[in-house]
This record gives sequence, structure tokens and C-alpha cells, in this order.
Amino acid sequence: MERYDAVVVGVGGMGSAALYHLARRGKRVLGLERFDIPHEHGSSHGLTRIIRLAYFEHPDYIPLLRRAYELWRELESEAGERLLHVTGIVEGGEPILAGVLRSCAEHELPHEVLTGAELARRFPAYRLPGDLEVVFQPDGGFVLPERCILAHVAGALARGAVVRARERALEWSSTESGVRVRTDRGVVEAERLVLTAGAWSQDVARLAPGSVRAVRQALAWLSPTAPELFTPARMPVFNLVLDGEHVYGFPAFGIPGFKLGRYEREGESGDPDGISREPALADELPLRAFAQRHFPDGAGPTIALKTCLFELSPDEHFLVGAHPEARQAVVGAGFSGHGFKFCPVIGEILADLALDGKTSHDLGLFRMDRFS
Repeated sequence: MERYDAVVVGVGGMGSAALYHLARRGKRVLGLERFDIPHEHGSSHGLTRIIRLAYFEHPDYIPLLRRAYELWRELESEAGERLLHVTGIVEGGEPILAGVLRSCAEHELPHEVLTGAELARRFPAYRLPGDLEVVFQPDGGFVLPERCILAHVAGALARGAVVRARERALEWSSTESGVRVRTDRGVVEAERLVLTAGAWSQDVARLAPGSVRAVRQALAWLSPTAPELFTPARMPVFNLVLDGEHVYGFPAFGIPGFKLGRYEREGESGDPDGISREPALADELPLRAFAQRHFPDGAGPTIALKTCLFELSPDEHFLVGAHPEARQAVVGAGFSGHGFKFCPVIGEILADLALDGKTSHDLGLFRMDRFS
């Protein structure tokens, strides 16, 4: 029977990072991925994902973000390609505005408070209400999810890791000397198990009922009628609550489309294998209406529509720690829709926990037992 120092189940954003950090520490590690690497079934795709330093969700995220920025730059250097693009970020609406300002004050982060009119003069793609106050943070931008996954996997392979796609983990159990994982292709054993199954975490990681909920999300790329306004050099990413909706967006990158999505907490939910992945006109229309109101030069013909699955915990904070029923297993779950920017530091933390049973990072906010 094959035996490894560690097995990572799920090689998406978090799993690929955990695989990389385990391999970087000289461990013999196996990565198992049910789909392709990368793939579009979960949460780690879509060409661009927001990264931001000020964090309205909770100030405890900011030390992790500082480390994430460092690790993204290290990975860029190793991979020889740019993975993190700094454009600045515009954030506003409640509760975002108050939380961002609090984070900036507590951590002395550079920022400006602008009205919608001032923002439009600086970045003409924007047409927000003239008296609306927003925060501009120069450190914000986006990372490239598919390229980041591939860079982490390539770095792990170069250090001796084994990665097997199209192999589904069916069950796992503790043994006297570690763990045993049965897949649809065989059985492997390891000293430690890292469970990073994304929207499938509820079942794969055997979490307490209701710990992670898969929720369908829709994304649209619209062809700008003034494309020069929607380049990364001229359009910051945004994260806004406007018109009763939480909407986020990006400049055109990778394909010639202005990208935007709605944060839908109450979208189609349930078994991730049963949720529809086919985008429809009903997904496009509210995104197009938002673009017509606030980014009129970006509301041209549709270039692409896609769906993804968020994996939401009840309080929308992460779940990171030792498995409550198996000391040999560690879990990383509940990361959507704001987790991808943290991939390298979460990978580092999961490697810490798997190998040492502890980490120097503060995980109090992410305790596994907080919903018990």
C-alpha cells in the first residue's frame, strides 16, 4: 500500500497551497483532486479574484493578509510570472464603509475617502451617486486563481510531491499510525491528512451539520463600449453595497470583458453536485442592470457568463484547525466568498498544524468548535 507523510484531499486554491508548503518542508505528500487541476466546478476559478488589505469583515484578518501578500510575492518570484496585480480598490456602502475605515485606522493603512463625483473624475469608468462616500485603498487589486493554483502545484511537484487528478476520495479513517484514504482508484495511507474540499467540505471533512453551505453564484463579463476606461491601469477593483445589493467587480483582464458578480448569500444551495452550473439570462440581467446604472461604459454585449460555488460557514468566517474527531486530520473550509486571497498563508497554517499541531498565526476567529 502506498504511504505518504501527508495526503491533501482537494487541490484547489487552499489545497494546492497546503500541498506546496508541505512539500517545501521536505515531506512526501500526495494531492488528490476529484476534478481537473485547475477546474471550474468550485470556488477557485474566474480569471481574477480580489485581494485587499483593509478588511471590513474583522480586523483579525489583517495580519494574515500581510503575510499573504509576502507569500504571493515569493510565489511570483519562484514561478517567474506575475500573479498579483495592484490596481487599488474602491469600497463603500454599509456595513463595508464603516468596517474598512475602522481597519484602516486600527492598522494605519493608507487610504482616501472620496465622493462618487471625485471618484468619477479620477477613474471615469465609475458613475456612482455623486454624494456617496467610498474608500480608496491603493494596496488592493487582484490575483489570478488558475495561475496561482498551477504555480503552487508546480512548486510542489518540483519538490517531489505527487498529484493525482480525476481521483475522488470516498472515505477516510484513522489508523494506529495515521490515516487511511479510500479513493475510487485504490487506498493510500499517510501520517497526516489535510482536508480542503471546498464546497464539498461538509461531507468530505465530516463536519458538524450546517458547518459549510454550498451556494451558487453567477459572474458576468461585459464588453465595454469604452474599453480604455476598463484597463487595470485605469480602473480599480471594487466591493460595494449599492441599491440593496452587494456587488464586486474587476477591470478587463485575460478576456476583453468588464467582470462583475453579486454576493448571493441566499442563492441556490444544497448538495454541490446537484446545484446547476449552467448560467442563464436570469443570472445576467441583475448584473447588467447594475452595470448600466453605475458603469454605463462597461455595459456592452456579454462576453461570458459563469457560475461558481461559495462555501459559506454560518458566520462567513473560515474554519481552520484540527479535526474534532481525528487528531491526524486538519481542516480548511468555509472560505468563500472572500478566501482566495489568503491561499498561501492558509496553506502555510495547514502545514503547520499537520506537522507540528500548532501555528504562530492567531486562529481564534476560525475555531472549529465555535458552532458546537
